[in-house]
Amino acid sequence: MDVRNISDMVAFITKDGSEIRELLAYRNSVIRNQSLAEARVPVGGSTQEHYHPRAEEIYFITAGTGRIRIEAEMREVKAGDAIAIPSGRKHKLWNTGTETLRLLCCCAPGYEHSDTIITET
Repeated sequence: MDVRNISDMVAFITKDGSEIRELLAYRNSVIRNQSLAEARVPVGGSTQEHYHPRAEEIYFITAGTGRIRIEAEMREVKAGDAIAIPSGRKHKLWNTGTETLRLLCCCAPGYEHSDTIITET
């Protein structure tokens, strides 16, 4: 049985600039076809716009407020919102609030730097 606690996870920075704690993925568990991580975006911060050719993602906001753009569509988001991001769609997330924006990110297949294409400089 694989059980991971977020307080035991070492943070790393993904290719899009997010601070990530990978909870479950093939790198640290029996999971093989998806990944679950917590991402944190600091106050005033954002991810770099990017897309994933293979992976589709679900973002679930657990704390804070922000704005997300998927292709040309923009929307305000807050704790409790679940966001579907199909593969191949450019997206960017901003923290517009006064606290760290925290979210769970599910990727299928699991997250890989090589499947992240940055679209802004």
